[in-house]
Amino acid sequence: MKQDEIILSIETSCDETAVALIKNGTEILANVVASQIESHKRFGGVVPEVASRHHVEQMTVVTEEALQQAGLTMEDVTAVAVTEGPGLVGALLIGVNAAKALAFAHGLPLVPVHHIAGHIYANRLITEMKFPLLALVVSGGHTELVLMEKHGSFEVIGETRDDAAGEAYDKVARTLNLPYPGGPHIDKLAQNGEPVLKLPRAWLEPDSYDFSFSGLKSAVINTVHNAAQRGETIRPEDLAASFQASVVEVLVEKAARAARENNVKQVLLAGGVAANQGLRKALEERFSDLPQELVIPPLYLCTDNAAMIGAAGSVAYQKGKRADWALNGVPGLDLEAQ
Repeated sequence: MKQDEIILSIETSCDETAVALIKNGTEILANVVASQIESHKRFGGVVPEVASRHHVEQMTVVTEEALQQAGLTMEDVTAVAVTEGPGLVGALLIGVNAAKALAFAHGLPLVPVHHIAGHIYANRLITEMKFPLLALVVSGGHTELVLMEKHGSFEVIGETRDDAAGEAYDKVARTLNLPYPGGPHIDKLAQNGEPVLKLPRAWLEPDSYDFSFSGLKSAVINTVHNAAQRGETIRPEDLAASFQASVVEVLVEKAARAARENNVKQVLLAGGVAANQGLRKALEERFSDLPQELVIPPLYLCTDNAAMIGAAGSVAYQKGKRADWALNGVPGLDLEAQ
């Protein structure tokens, strides 16, 4: 009888300290996340030094809680997977060193994982992946279209040329004096507004899968300033709805075109902005009569978590990927080099 593979996974790329235990790459036994949002809120964004200190404080507690939730000990673990990058270097180092310590102490293989590969593989915790597939990755630091021909193979066919979608959300939120993180607040406001303001859509070259959101962000800021100078009032709900409509239309249409032109079987949504209700709804409507299967992860698997790192780590482990004790945090780790 084949023994179950149990991956203990660690994610500390930004401001969540997360540890999970994943069985056979697809089943969550435990998924513990300690969020730092309250600590960073007053600064209007993540302060790297503060994030690192919190990771140090939380790492042991979260690891013990995950093992307890799963009803397991380190003796049951097959391998330790950890986010190698990209992310904040100080934050990454805490997770990497914790993973190295656990792997060394218990004689276990150490498996490095790319953070974005983790976001994509969060979908495997919901349903099996069907290749070739297209992943639309939308997060605070990344906006990409990733083509996958098989497990562990990543080809970035489109990416942002400037601001990531999540970054644009946060900057527009600041313009509207909304608290950090801004994305969920804009999404909520947009539900009660109408997209009545004319804002640009950056389609770029006709055949490009790339994205650009800096012009849109500037247009929103200029719209707000110009209205203030004229003594006019813009409903925040309408501004949020107009901004979101512009972002979502470009994301959805480029994903639909890339899915068609690359003849994929499945389209996966991934990343923190995958929690955006406007984006989820628009994708569901657009793909409702298209041949590709659309997979959208539940909200708890959209934001940073360690379950997704365990799912990606399982595939990497099966493919024989291992790290030695020189493993380090790599802030700009390349997805295609995985």
